[in-house]
Formats: sequence, structure tokens, C-alpha cells
Amino acid sequence: MIEDKQYCSEAFLIYRYIADENRTFRADINPYFFKAPMHEYPIASLEDTENAIRDYINTIVASGGRLGLALSGGIDSAILAKYVPADTPTYTFHCVAPGALDETAQARRYAEECGLNNKVIDITWDDVLNNADVLMRHKGAPIHSIEAQIYAAALQARADGVTHLLFGENADIVFGGMDGLLSQDWDFDAFVKRYAYLDPTKVLKNGRWIMEPFERFRQGDKIDFYSFIRHYFYYEANNSYDNACSTAGVKYCTPFNHMRLTFTLDYDRIRRGDTKYILREIFNKLYPQMGQPVKVPMPRAVSQWLASWQGPVRPEFIPHCADALKGDQRWMIFILERFLNAIEI
Repeated sequence: MIEDKQYCSEAFLIYRYIADENRTFRADINPYFFKAPMHEYPIASLEDTENAIRDYINTIVASGGRLGLALSGGIDSAILAKYVPADTPTYTFHCVAPGALDETAQARRYAEECGLNNKVIDITWDDVLNNADVLMRHKGAPIHSIEAQIYAAALQARADGVTHLLFGENADIVFGGMDGLLSQDWDFDAFVKRYAYLDPTKVLKNGRWIMEPFERFRQGDKIDFYSFIRHYFYYEANNSYDNACSTAGVKYCTPFNHMRLTFTLDYDRIRRGDTKYILREIFNKLYPQMGQPVKVPMPRAVSQWLASWQGPVRPEFIPHCADALKGDQRWMIFILERFLNAIEI
């Protein structure tokens, strides 16, 4: 491993991930990286998708694994709820903060429809801070704002005897749920600006752009945006879930990680608003009376929790660099500073 604190800081700000897995913040730290599954289900139809879900879940159960399900208010985990065994416990995250997104009522509807027990995992700011430090020690890097609550749910699941915690993660990547990133055939420079979480030159005094991950998928003035997403977004997102579950001592599981489309997504259909159209068709079949829920990201109340934070004070950071940023961006600066402080103790 190459010690390169500056590169790792810049890569985290841009990609929320150490894009070069040969680099580390400190020579004696070996960052935790998600490894892609070997087995893939080829998906050509709605029926292939359902069969893959059934086979994936049945394989875990047949091996003696005890399943739990992270159940949100969205369609991905709701679909999985229809295929898990009747004794599967489900867990729904709830951030305890004024005005925070609350998915508990919708998740409870799914659980009741499927005859499953549902537990609400309340997450406070103190929980986030306590869990963040544990998770960063395991990951060897700053964490995503969702990891603290995934870890809390995974701990509860483990206490309930769960060995394999099931998520709907990666459905957006495989089936075309990211309407913003798939909204056009991107010019290279425009995609870089759209995808990057933060501009390191506006956060770090000596910040630089780490462009190699984008350049790998350049096609002249354009970019192969879907292949980029299938690589860098895939590993960044899964690394967050896998790190949280691994730290808690349960297996991170999602059947969507094992699916590979044998056809090209219908981008025109997605751009007309019909995102994840195959999964929406499955949802409508499984929940014909329920109606389509509004798509929202996993709840995290970082805007509320960091509203009074005055910004970073370490010398690497530009003063007041967090002042005009949104909650998730403020979190990234906050947690990067917290991590840098921790590795210098």
C-alpha cells in the first residue's frame, strides 16, 4: 500500500471512495474494500429477475443462514419482502431529528402485507458519532452518512440471531433507477461536474482533481456513463453496506448485486420517468392495491444534525468551505476531518 493522505482525501471528496485501492491514508492502515461476487444471474426479462431473487434467497436458507431484511419505503426491498421466509425479521431505519424523512409507516404496510415482523431502528446523532468511529476503524477510511444506521440495524439483527442481512441495494445501478445520472448522453466534462460529490479545490487548500477514474471511460468528448456507474458507483455504494455489516458481524446480502442485464436499458423510457421499469412491473404485480411509492434516498438527517456545525478547523481545509453546502456534502467534510483527527492520535 502507498501512503498518500492527500490523494485519499481528494478521492473521497470526489468519489466518496478511495478510487485507487493501492493507496491508503496511513502506511499501517489497510482500507476495507468490497469484493464483487463471482456468480451472476443473466437477466433478460421480468421472469428472470424474479427467479434470480427466489434462487438467491433459497440458497441462503438452504445453507442454514438466518435471514433478516432491511425494509425501507421503496420498491426494491418491498419486492424482496414477498420472497423471504415467513419468520424473517425486518428492520426499518428512523433518524431521530426534526423534519427527518420517516419511512416507517410505508415499511410497516409492506411488512403487514407480507406477514412479517417489523422493527424500527431509531438513530440519534449520538448513535451516528459512536458508530462512525467504530466503522472508520474497520474501514480505514471516512464513511458514508448511511453507514452508521446500517451498522445499528446490523447489530440488532445479529442480536436477533440473523446471520445474513438482506438489502435492495444495487437495484438502482442494475435496473436504471438513477434518473439524474441517466438523464442524458453526457458530455465528458458535464458528467464529471454532475457526478463529483465535492470539488477538492474548493475544500482543500492544496486540493487537486483525481481524474483517472473518469478518464478510463472517456469516449472522445463523451463518456460511457453507465459503465462508469457500474464500476465506481457500484464499488463505492456496496463498500458502505458491506463495511457496516462486516463490522457488526453479519453477512451483507443483496440479490441485485448478482444480476447482469443481457440487454441495453431503455434510456428513453427511463428519461420519460419510468425508472427501474422491470422492478416497477414486478412491484405492481406483487402489490396491486398498494400504488407506487415516491422514490427517495435512504433517510439520513445530516442536514439537521450538522446545521450548527461551524466547519472544519484543520489546516488542510479552506476556511468556511462548508458554509454554503448541503447536508450530505457537509457530512463528507465533517467525517473526513474526524477521520484525519483520529488517525493522528
